[in-house]
Amino acid sequence: MDLPPRVIEVDEGLTLRAFEAEADLPELFRVIEESLEHLRPWMPWVAEHSLARTADFLARRAELWARGDGFAYAIVLDGAIVGACGLFRRDDAQDDVREIGYWLHPAATGRGVATRTARCLVDQAFRLPGVDIVEVVHDVANLASGAVPARLGFSEYLRRPNEPLAPAETGEDQVWRLTRGEAWASAATEAS
Repeated sequence: MDLPPRVIEVDEGLTLRAFEAEADLPELFRVIEESLEHLRPWMPWVAEHSLARTADFLARRAELWARGDGFAYAIVLDGAIVGACGLFRRDDAQDDVREIGYWLHPAATGRGVATRTARCLVDQAFRLPGVDIVEVVHDVANLASGAVPARLGFSEYLRRPNEPLAPAETGEDQVWRLTRGEAWASAATEAS
């Protein structure tokens, strides 16, 4: 089975690395604690955030990785965890579709970290056999999350109803899509 690398040097100072369950628990928990008010409007899991839930999240990552079902990374900036991101396949998605997701500590926003991270995840997704489409899904009101796929050349694919689970969610998701062909065309344009 082809799996993405466990450590990806995105650029100087920015690294994505697979979570290390016990080793990352204290730092990830602290980063989430410091980010609660920033994440609460959009991330339903924040309502049930606890040390035990963070430990459980980290413990499940290795199994998901080994099965090829999900690849979660710590976003590490200048040696410190500043967020998390992932590349995964939803149960109801076509076999050739993968989704990426990301969140950052508020101190790391506005510096291009999410965009550079997402660009790297897109590249990794298209290296996986059979993956032809990458999606980003967010609530339509979450404009900051939507700015990332817009900068990377994704197209607004569709809007669909979704039960609001976080305080600011409207109940409508925006699905962005990028195909392998569009990604290659964009890379060729950037290179010339």
